[in-house]
Amino acid sequence: MDAPTRLLIHGAGGRMGQALQRLCREGEGCEVVAAVSRRVESRVVDGIPQFAASELAGVPEYDAAVDFSLPEGFDAILDLCLQRGKPLASGTTGLSSGQQSALDAAAMRIPLVWASNFSLGVAVLHDLVERAARALPGWDCDIVEAHHARKLDAPSGTALTLGMAAGEGGATPRYASIRAGDIVGEHLVQFSGIGERVELVHRATNRDIFARGALHAARALVGREPGRYRVRDLLD
Repeated sequence: MDAPTRLLIHGAGGRMGQALQRLCREGEGCEVVAAVSRRVESRVVDGIPQFAASELAGVPEYDAAVDFSLPEGFDAILDLCLQRGKPLASGTTGLSSGQQSALDAAAMRIPLVWASNFSLGVAVLHDLVERAARALPGWDCDIVEAHHARKLDAPSGTALTLGMAAGEGGATPRYASIRAGDIVGEHLVQFSGIGERVELVHRATNRDIFARGALHAARALVGREPGRYRVRDLLD
């Protein structure tokens, strides 16, 4: 039996950070050796060592880091992974162009992935959308996304990345957004021609899919060559 992957969770106090810790405790082939958040009230929570962000340099050895923090905390975890030569899987949103450039530079030295959505199903959808756009030149492409009523940004980051996949296939996507109730996340990519229509759909019914996908990506990065990977590159 393979030893569990030792993980550093950065941004451990947030909703995603809490989900990552819970899933590791439940058995996802990983062990959290350090959970890092801005403030720490207890040194150990449910068997997981807790560290304040100011103590990041002193965390124990880990195999990969998973980051769901804030842009102002992102530089520190990227620097630590570079110093230690460890992989990084990050879902921190709102990164500046400079921080995205720093990711590109870091990928020359370590394996890493940044994604707005770590769902494995959405990763497959990206591939299907690009292939459909390439196979259906001249067809209309529309992306309709639906989320809960509290989500402010529109279109969603996932819709925009799906639009990038369509663009790589030669399509010019249009967007529509729905904000209603407690919808976790739904994305429809529709290609319309004369007399026919192709619809590619992903529906999320549980937010744990994003944490599970991030854990899968972090484990898959261990032992890989340096590079900036996409989630779909890590499905095998």
